[in-house]
Amino acid sequence: MKKVFALVDCNNFYASCERLFRPELRDQPIVVLSNNDGCVIARSNEAKALGISMGAPYFKTKDLLARHNVHVFSSNYALYGDLSQRVMTILQQMEPEVQIYSIDEAFVSLPYTPGNSQTGYASYLQEKIWQCVGIPVSIGIGPTKTLAKLAAKIAKRDPLCGGAFDLTDNPWLDQLLAAFGVQDVWGIGRQAARKLRGRGIMTAWDLRDADDAWLRKRLTVTGLRTALELRGISCQPLDNAPPARKSIISSKSFGRPISTLSDMKEAVVTYLSTAAEKLRKQGSAAEAIQVFISTNTFNPRQAQHVQGMTASLPGPSAYTPHLLKAALHCLDSIFRPGYQYKKAGVMLAGIVPAHQQQMNMFAPLDTERHDLMRAVDRTNQKWGRQTLQVATAGFAKPWQMAQSRKSPAYTTNWSELPVVNTCP
Repeated sequence: MKKVFALVDCNNFYASCERLFRPELRDQPIVVLSNNDGCVIARSNEAKALGISMGAPYFKTKDLLARHNVHVFSSNYALYGDLSQRVMTILQQMEPEVQIYSIDEAFVSLPYTPGNSQTGYASYLQEKIWQCVGIPVSIGIGPTKTLAKLAAKIAKRDPLCGGAFDLTDNPWLDQLLAAFGVQDVWGIGRQAARKLRGRGIMTAWDLRDADDAWLRKRLTVTGLRTALELRGISCQPLDNAPPARKSIISSKSFGRPISTLSDMKEAVVTYLSTAAEKLRKQGSAAEAIQVFISTNTFNPRQAQHVQGMTASLPGPSAYTPHLLKAALHCLDSIFRPGYQYKKAGVMLAGIVPAHQQQMNMFAPLDTERHDLMRAVDRTNQKWGRQTLQVATAGFAKPWQMAQSRKSPAYTTNWSELPVVNTCP
C-alpha cells in the first residue's frame, strides 16, 4: 500500500508549555530563555510580531521585553520533556509507525488516500492532541519527509490552512516550491546553501530540477537525495529506532563561578550520572571518558584556565561507579585552585553495544551491577531525575544554572502540582 509522511510539529513548543497552565497568558507575548537565562530560545507568535529575534541575548532585549510587557520564563526542561512525551504517546496510540524526530516533532506514516481525506485526518490528530494534552500542533503531509517538512511550514504560516497542509498530488507544487528559499529546505545547511546559490540555485524549485551529477559531486549523495525527495521520490524511510550515538556529552555553565574542588566534583559527578543514564538507555557501554573544565573565556580580565583529560577504561562499561572513578581521576589531574571556573562537562566515547562488548576473561560478569543500575534508572524515570543519585553529587548544588524565572514543575513534582479551587 502506498504511504505518505506526516510531520507533526508542536507550535512554539516551549512557549505553549508555559501557557498551558497559565490560561491568562493566551494571546500574550511570551519568551523562554536558555540555560542561565542567557538568550531567547523560544517565542510565541505575539513575541515574534514585536521583532524579538531567536538567540537574542537577554541583557540586550530586557528593556524591549519590559516595554511591551512580554512574559519571560527560564527553561523548564522537566515540564517540556513530560509534555513532549504525552504528545508522542498520543501519536503512538493512534498510529503504528511513528518516528520521534525531536522534542517537538515526529514523523508519522499514513496510508495514501486521494482527495483531502489525509488533511481531514490530520485535523482529527490536531484535535485529539489538543483535547488530551492542550498543545497546539501543525501537520504537514507529503510523499517524502522533505516535502512533509515544507508542508508543515506552510501550515504554520498560512492561517487559512487550519494548521494542516498536504503537498501530495498538489497542483500548485511548483509555485509553492518556488516560494521557498533553498536555505529553507530540510537538510540544506548554511555551507550547502552558499554553494547552491553560487550556481544560481536559489529556491526549492531550482534545487528539485538541479543537475544530479553536479549535486552528487558538490553536495555528496545527501544533497542528491534531498533533490530526489523534492521530486516526490522517498529516500528517507521512517526510522523507528534511530542509531545509537557515538558519543554522549553532558555539560552546562554554572549559575555562579566555582573555585573549590569539592563543588567541581559535585558538578562533574552530576553530569556524569546524567551521561551514564543516557548511555544505558540506548543499550551501550563506553570505553573512554573525557572531563573538561573552563573559566569564562569571554572575560579577558579574568585569569584563564581551560583543560581536559581523557581516560581509557579497563573494559567497556555503563556502570556509574566505574565511570565516576575514572572521571574523578581526570578531574583531580586538571583542576587548579585559584581560578573561577564557569563550565564543566563530561563526554563518554568509544561507545559500543552493551551486548556485543569484548569481556575480560579474568573479570566475571556481575549481574548485580546491571540490576542496580536498572533499578536506579527506573526510579528516576518514574519520579524525576536525581531522585536517586550518588551522594558525591551533593544536594544543595549552589552552582546549578540560574533559573530566576522558572515556572513550577506542574506535572513532575508533587509539591508543585496545580491546585484547583472549587466553589462550596
